[in-house]
Formats: sequence, C-alpha cells, structure tokens
Amino acid sequence: MSESNTFDLLIIGAGPGGYVAAIRAAQLGLKTALVEKDQNLGGTCLNVGCIPSKALLHSSEVFYNLQKHGAEHGIQAKGLSVDLSTLMKKKAGVVNQLRQGVLQLVKKHGVQVFNGHGRLAGDGKVEIASGKSSITVAPKHILLATGSNVIELPFLPFDGKQIISSDDAIALDKVPKSLIVVGGGAIGLELGSVWSRLGTKVTVVESLPKIASTFDDDVSRQAQLIFKKQGLDFSLSTKITGSKKLKTKVVLAAETKKGSVNLEAEKVLVAVGRTPFTDGLGLETVGIELDERSRIPVNEQFQTVAKGVYAIGDVIPGPMLAHKAEEEAVACVETIAGQSGHVNYAVIPNVIYTDPELASVGIGEITAKEQGKEIKIGKFNFAANGRALAADAITGFSKVIACIKTDRILGVQIVGRNASELIGEAVAHMEYGGSAEDLARTVHAHPTLSETLKEAALAVDGNAIHSA
Repeated sequence: MSESNTFDLLIIGAGPGGYVAAIRAAQLGLKTALVEKDQNLGGTCLNVGCIPSKALLHSSEVFYNLQKHGAEHGIQAKGLSVDLSTLMKKKAGVVNQLRQGVLQLVKKHGVQVFNGHGRLAGDGKVEIASGKSSITVAPKHILLATGSNVIELPFLPFDGKQIISSDDAIALDKVPKSLIVVGGGAIGLELGSVWSRLGTKVTVVESLPKIASTFDDDVSRQAQLIFKKQGLDFSLSTKITGSKKLKTKVVLAAETKKGSVNLEAEKVLVAVGRTPFTDGLGLETVGIELDERSRIPVNEQFQTVAKGVYAIGDVIPGPMLAHKAEEEAVACVETIAGQSGHVNYAVIPNVIYTDPELASVGIGEITAKEQGKEIKIGKFNFAANGRALAADAITGFSKVIACIKTDRILGVQIVGRNASELIGEAVAHMEYGGSAEDLARTVHAHPTLSETLKEAALAVDGNAIHSA
C-alpha cells in the first residue's frame, strides 16, 4: 500500500455528517479521506432533501403569497403563472452552488476524496470500488456516515411516475392535477405544501389521528387548520392497505374509522419516513449486528463493537436530522483526536418548514406529563405581536413548558412564521439550563417575532404584557 493511502481517519459517506467530520478531522491535524459513492458530495440533504425542498418551498411561497395576498398590499398581480422549468432551474442553481462550496471546503482542508463504494473488509481495512477497479486501504480509524434511504411500502412500490418518493417529488416536470401524500410528517407536509401552492389538489393521508405527530396536540391542530385554509385536505386515522395503478390515476384502498374507502389521485407521494442505509457496507466482516430498527449500535463515543470503527448520523439511533449528524460528526472526531466531544441530545431542535413553520426543542406538554413532571405552560399568540401583524404572520403561537419547582425550561414549541429561526434562542437558553424567567428577562428588539417567545416565557407565571 502506498503512503498516500495511509490515513488517520477514513469516512464512508459525504453527507452532512461525513463531510463535516472530514473538515473537522483535518482541522485537528488528522490525515483524512472521504469516500462517496455518488457523483456529488453533500448526501441526501444537499442533493435531494433539505436544500432542494427548501428552494421549492420558497419559490412556491413567493408565488402563493403574490397570488393570494398581493392585492392586500396594493400589488396588482393578476394572471400570474408558474414556469415550472425555470422554478426547477432556480432550485438546481442553489444545489449546484452548495455542492461546489462543500467540494472546495473539503479540498481546502486537504481531505482526499475517493469516488466509489466504500465497504468494510475486515481487519481494519476498507475496500473502495469504482466501476471495475478497486483499492484497499487500512486507516487507523473508520467512520460510517452513510445516511438513510426513503422507506418503500410493499403495497406502494415506487415507479418514479405515478407512485413517487420525495426524491421524485422535487423534480416533477409538470404540476400534477392531484396528489395524495401518504404521511403527515415533515416531508409529506413540506412537499404537499409546495405542490398545493402551485395548483395541485393535495390530500394528506395519515394513519395517526393527527399530523406532525411529534408536536403537542395544540400545535398540530393549529397547523392543520392553517394548512386546510391554504387548500390542503386531510384524511387522518386512515391506513392504506393496497393500490391499483390505472392509466391516468392511482386508486388506493384504505381503512378509516368509518370503514373501507377508495382514494384516488394522479400521483401518490409516499413520505412515511426513512431507514438507515447499511447495504453493502460489509458490517458482517467486523462483527457489527444491526438493532431491531436496522441501526448500528454505538456507545457514547460513537464506537461500534468493532475496534476502530465508529458511526454517526442516520445509521445510529436518534432523530434523522442533518444538524444532529453534524454535531455527532464533530463530537466523534474530537474524541478520536483525544479531545472531549459531546452532543446534548436534549436540545436538538426539530423543524417542519411549511408556512407557518413548526419548531420544537426539548420535551412537549404530552411527554412531560407522561414522565410525571409537574409543569407550567406559557403561550403567546402571534396575532398579538406587532411585527407579525405588519408582516401578515398572525397565525400561530409560541409555547414554553417549564418545571413548576425550578422554573427550568423543559421544552419550547412554536407554530408560526420563522419558527425555524426563533427556536435557536430556546436552544441557547436550554443549553445552559436557563429558566423561563431567564428567557422572559432577555431583552428582545422591538418589533420582532422573537418577542412572542419572551411573552410566552412571561406567560408561564401569568405575567405576559401584551395579552389580555
């Protein structure tokens, strides 16, 4: 083996976890290699997930707001239409720019990139196959950051045309007349919103009795009411049992509380979650066995049972979120380098990027009560906030859950404009163990949407200023 193929750390997978790990490792002086089977770095998040979906959300939001609310501002926007090819070109431009940015960062830090399929080959070795050729390297440490795949239902197999995945749904070449979204979580609500704004009749089908199931009931209810006003339909407590593809539509068989029904649409988007990607990784060569949810077990230092092999991100337990993978990447690499890496899983925010957005951190009211915690709650409506009123953002509220005995913030949930940005303040306060009073006494610029958080914190003890 040549000296150029001797590394301190080799990372398989170049998504948010993998490329961040590579950059941090290089910063710490580790000779680092990054292996990626796809043509571009960035993983699902950059190429077919977080970034392209947010570009589509923004473009469709611009169109929707001009069309529905322009006149309220004296903006005459009659006869608006969408050039879908241009909209998709805009999305592609955003993705390409970030792809180049990631590649430049990795190269700048001296990380060697291998384009090929990385596979554990036992005895601390990794085989990298590209086409008909392959090489074998033996790094000191190996990090698995291979991410996840969309879940395919056996009775709704993807064909990329009528029954589609999220990968397909961000690249349609025309606006469908109707779309059934199977799954009322983040992916389903976001992509359902995109196509609804562009003119598609969208129905969200969810097996649970509410959408956005990780949020408290009041947040989910408020969001559903808003989305319904925007044109989305919902069929909750509905379980899909089968499908039949016809020439121009798909017919779904479903079971509801009222009995069996048939649902039909031009296309069906299956958005029921993701599953860890571990296929062809050669885990068996080092004795790694997956858990009951096909995840790689690790200890607090992200070590697997195999000596020198670590794992982070979607392939290990925990929420499948890009920012979770990034934090684990840094913590893992710092541990490998002899430092004290750590991730505070209690303060990882969760966001659904609809309009309004949903965001949360910590535990909600439901979980707190299930855990037997004595809590007090403060809520403040966006409708009573000056900036929200001026910006047509009056729907939603901020909610603070605190401990009765200590006043410590246990969780925050927000449904409202820019919730994804507002939640960062709650994360910061919770990171140092802040109380509702700490948040309430933090000076906020006026007028800003962030004042809804301050008021919600004041409301925890009944002291909100701007609510009756």
